[in-house]
Amino acid sequence: MKKNTTVAVGSLSQRDTVTGMIIIGFMFFMFGFTSWINAILIPYFKVAFQLSHVASYLVTFAFYISYLIFSVPASYLLKNVGFKKGMMIGFWVMSAGALLFVPAAITMTYGLFLLGLFSIGAGLALLQTAANPYITILGPKERAAQRFSIMGICNKGAGLLAPLLFAAVIFRVSDSDMFDKLAMMSEAEKNASLHELIQRIIIPYACVGGFLFLLGLFIRFSPLPEIDTEHESEDVALANSSKTSITQFPHLILGAVAIFLHVGTQVISIDTVISYAGTMNLNLIEAKIFPSYTLTAQICAYLVGIFFIPRFMTQLTALRISTIFGIILTLLIIFAKGQVSFLGHTNDISLWFVVMLGLANSLVWAGIWPLALDGLGRFTKVGASVMIMGLAGNAILPLIYGYLVDISNAREAYWVLFPCYMYLIFYAFKGYALRRWAK
Repeated sequence: MKKNTTVAVGSLSQRDTVTGMIIIGFMFFMFGFTSWINAILIPYFKVAFQLSHVASYLVTFAFYISYLIFSVPASYLLKNVGFKKGMMIGFWVMSAGALLFVPAAITMTYGLFLLGLFSIGAGLALLQTAANPYITILGPKERAAQRFSIMGICNKGAGLLAPLLFAAVIFRVSDSDMFDKLAMMSEAEKNASLHELIQRIIIPYACVGGFLFLLGLFIRFSPLPEIDTEHESEDVALANSSKTSITQFPHLILGAVAIFLHVGTQVISIDTVISYAGTMNLNLIEAKIFPSYTLTAQICAYLVGIFFIPRFMTQLTALRISTIFGIILTLLIIFAKGQVSFLGHTNDISLWFVVMLGLANSLVWAGIWPLALDGLGRFTKVGASVMIMGLAGNAILPLIYGYLVDISNAREAYWVLFPCYMYLIFYAFKGYALRRWAK
């Protein structure tokens, strides 16, 4: 097949499907690498700039608020230039954001770091707007959750490596003593130590910026099939004949809200676990491993999803089980207490329930997307952009968590998860099936 050939939904050959899965899988790996590194950036900047909890979670706010701003414009860009050119532009915007870390580190400017994160998020908004509907329509609808599980392994596998790799490059064994002595240092000594700490970020992000630029070129000239989502089947066209706006699809709008809450719960489970471990007297050098534990739990659940869906259970059943499990774990985090020793760590058992949220969160994304995009036809790209806007939950919910930590404590702050999982249960049992708004 020629590189620029556009093919209809459902008409891809097996070879084209496999090619698309491999290339998009690598993209999801890069999504994970650039996203989940925030788990270590939050405590890193908190120390380097001596920030409050709320100020440190501006990392996730700056990164993910761009999804809210750029997702709909991204859908119209994709309509005009297609999936492949749009993906190339997305990687180039990410590259520019990563390279902003260099002047930010040189000038010790936290705001410039946040601008860089905002730019990376803007590029990801474009890429996610393209990649998620692409995976949804790349094969049979009933196997969409299975394909998303494969993408999830690519994404979370990168997330497993990114914080550890970043920590290995940035942190040194002697840093533990330096962190303990910061409060006793003179102002000049403290500034010199923190300046040296922040300078270590320059080379890694310069390399990431260059790699993302080259990756954009690769995607543009790759054999990735260009799928036409503008033409509808007769059944879909008939069902949508009276539709003029995506707001006329309740299951989509409710699905976007579900995505907003789901990604918020997911990022809280990963990006707050280091700080929560710190309340149990685990220092940053030891606690840095905990996001990887959470991501490992997610990968294990993805493997279960690949094997069981749709062979032994539907993706809807998996979604329902996951959301119920999430609310159970939330209550255990808040109410379960007691010291345990596991994997060489001694801490309160509630920390391991935070880690186990990875199991509950894993198949929620995969379950929501095919349900929310079902029957959208020519509205698919715009509908996908609304779904991607939901990733702003990653920006908002961690800030709420950080605020609750500052006014109460880290354990009680996890109450923010409870209403989120309650809504997800509603969507899994009822919201997904609504095809018209009640009058």
